[in-house]
Amino acid sequence: MNDTAPAPIAVVGIGADGWPGLAAGSQAELIAAEVVIGGPRQLRLLPAHVFAERVPWPSPLRPAVPGVLAAHEGRRVAVLASGDPMFFGIGRTLADIVGPARLRIHPHPSSVSYACARLGWPVEDTEVVSLVGRPAVGLAAHLFDGRRLLVLSPGSHGPAEAAALLRDRGFGPTRMRVLERLGFGPERTVEGTAAGWGDPACDPLHVLALECRADPDTPHLGLTPGLPDSAYDNDGQLTKRHVRAVTLAALAPAPGELLWDVGSGSGSIAIEWLRAHRSCRAVAVERDPARAERIARNAAALGVPGLRVVLGAAPGALEGLPRPDAVFIGGGLTEPGLPDACWDALAPGGRVVANAVTLESEAILAAWHARHGGDLVRLSVATAAPVGGFTGWRPARPVTQWAAAAPPARPAGRRP
Repeated sequence: MNDTAPAPIAVVGIGADGWPGLAAGSQAELIAAEVVIGGPRQLRLLPAHVFAERVPWPSPLRPAVPGVLAAHEGRRVAVLASGDPMFFGIGRTLADIVGPARLRIHPHPSSVSYACARLGWPVEDTEVVSLVGRPAVGLAAHLFDGRRLLVLSPGSHGPAEAAALLRDRGFGPTRMRVLERLGFGPERTVEGTAAGWGDPACDPLHVLALECRADPDTPHLGLTPGLPDSAYDNDGQLTKRHVRAVTLAALAPAPGELLWDVGSGSGSIAIEWLRAHRSCRAVAVERDPARAERIARNAAALGVPGLRVVLGAAPGALEGLPRPDAVFIGGGLTEPGLPDACWDALAPGGRVVANAVTLESEAILAAWHARHGGDLVRLSVATAAPVGGFTGWRPARPVTQWAAAAPPARPAGRRP
């Protein structure tokens, strides 16, 4: 046994019902603690016979965690969490900072568990969206007709902000229920539709339940790549819908992966990469200031405000960016050094996809295909259009696409 190992940290979930709602093991951890750290509201729930020093978290919380823990090193520390510590809670932050092995976690029913119990909704079929510390426009990516959502909204005015976004996105008929003070009395439910929602006084401790309903004329935006071109504000610099769908398929987004969208234009590739999974990340690199602002607006409108927009010309603007799992080159292929910079930056096994519409750019892709392999394809799309009194095919400009993967990482100790 390592006698110098840091002392474990007890992480105790507590509900709004306070001390009486805690299991015996959770109560024992708090009674034995020398220091209890938590939010001011949580600390006030402790009875007088918990003699530990009570330390409120400072704000902002995450940067302060290492210093607060270091200040009490060597003492028996317990941390209070709201509900389940590992569900949008402090438990995740602590696990990231000190490692999960150092934590003794005592969960409590979360507000989501209580809400599903009151509503009769199966937890496994209910999507949860947190807007706490996040832009409200992030809700837009989860709006689908007939979908049930539980929203963790911040403060008393969170439901009103959500209702305004629902109306703006064409989901005015959505049924809204604010479930207040779950798990301790008196509970209350405030109900209405997004279209008729004002700003009724809501308890800050609430969960917002949505049964999404779209207006009849609301555009249908699906989960798969290839949103309608009309979903994007653009000046013509837009990877068109059918080519975009093929491009995203070649990029193959997976949870947690990072994309560089180089020469982003309207941001459509990065935006649909982010919509593939909530943990996907993306950086849009664009040299034109007006287009960079448009990318940010498009990202907010389509529910992915976390898209990072870098203003600058590649390859110089790529310096210092985190290593990508995939790179899309939608513009600037003829810039000296750009393809090399993108290829060299890829994580092992990462993918690069580049589209070209000019002979000069095609020549570069042909050379890279000869050097690195992969797939080189020509994409041609034609749409039906009037030809006099008849209908004919109107072809779009063909696109040449190169897609390839970097070599995977070699196992440790193996020589090339």
